Amino acid sequence: MLDRLFTIRAQGSSPKQEILAGVATFLAAMYIIVVNPSILSDAGIPFSSALTATVIISFFGSLMMGLYARNPILVAPGMGINALFTYTMVLGAGIPWQTALGCVFWAGVIFAVLAVFNVRRYVIDAIPAQLRYAIACGIGLFITTIGLVNAQFLVTSPATVVSMAPMSAPIVTFLIGMAATALLVARGVQGALIIGIIFTTLIAWPIGRWWGDGSAYLGASTLVNYNGIFAWPDFSGLLKVDILGALDVAYLPFTFVILFTIFFDALSTFMGVCQAGKLLDKNGEPRNIRQSMVIDAISALISAPLGTSPANAYVESAAGISQGGRTGLVAVVAAMLFLPFLFLSPLLSLVPAIATAPALIMVGVFMLDPIRMINWYEMDDAIPAFIAMILIPLTYSITHGVVFGFLSFVIVKVGVGKAREVKPTMWVLFALSILMLMEG
Repeated sequence: MLDRLFTIRAQGSSPKQEILAGVATFLAAMYIIVVNPSILSDAGIPFSSALTATVIISFFGSLMMGLYARNPILVAPGMGINALFTYTMVLGAGIPWQTALGCVFWAGVIFAVLAVFNVRRYVIDAIPAQLRYAIACGIGLFITTIGLVNAQFLVTSPATVVSMAPMSAPIVTFLIGMAATALLVARGVQGALIIGIIFTTLIAWPIGRWWGDGSAYLGASTLVNYNGIFAWPDFSGLLKVDILGALDVAYLPFTFVILFTIFFDALSTFMGVCQAGKLLDKNGEPRNIRQSMVIDAISALISAPLGTSPANAYVESAAGISQGGRTGLVAVVAAMLFLPFLFLSPLLSLVPAIATAPALIMVGVFMLDPIRMINWYEMDDAIPAFIAMILIPLTYSITHGVVFGFLSFVIVKVGVGKAREVKPTMWVLFALSILMLMEG
């Protein structure tokens, strides 16, 4: 039945491989269940309410992505956009969080219209192949950076901006888990990333109990913690969105920034992940991209009534694709794994960040494959590609990397007398990128 529904064998996979890939994707992204509410709570949204909304939208969005778009891509509230929602809109501009959710709602409505009318086709056609390859590589480097930061191997430094953390029990444990995961991947072991996560979790158990201290991670000396099993969901944030208030002219720039961010985050994620996983159609475009964008748009739209910042496609989906996931069953499995945490959220404390970090770093390795497709011998191609690729991880934002990739492509091509290579839609994207930076 599964094979008929998802054409698993026709895609060169098996139900077992798809299920393992779904588990790997969930494990790589499950941190959002706790991290998203912790950020939104700074905006005034109750933590337990935001957690409930996070689980529901992650379940719904991922399930629809698997069943309708048939892509192995997880959907959940986006990192970065939740920070923009909390720290720029609510705390920075003083917008009530209910009204900020209204801005999210209207951005989702416009996104849905753009998706239904297939506007992404004009955007994809305008983006040159060199930038597509660079975006895929940049997302890979971004995922690696997330892993290193989550493990606190990479830390801020007043002298050098970033630095390697001093050796400690958690760092040594992370490095051992990293080595074990890398060896499993190199030996071609099926389910290598999941095995690596489980192994690293087990060897992290003694920290704070028999040796070392994990206080820097969770505020508790132990990294692996049992905080109970059951917690009731909280629906107090449901339908608290101020839809009419968000139509105030003063809030339109924020709606535009949200729209621009979620549109290009989604498009870039689909292009990058599908390019790296070779999930492409006969035209070389991401497979089922129209259906995927529609689901992404609907997920962003219904995030607001649920009481959370917008959901979008997750780059951590590459963890499952790297495990051989090829079909929508991956997203369905990940969705089903989210749902129990409406009631079982305390169990998340059993898997520490240093356990999922090696998997994210390995995903970065897999996603750098398109780098060989970039024409490094033509500087007018290489420079925009490099700028997009390197700024995605350095700015901690897919959207900002893409925006500067667009800007540099147009400027360099015009500067060297190749303006004819800039398609009309790219000029529109150039203008929108400038406007987005001005608003941001």
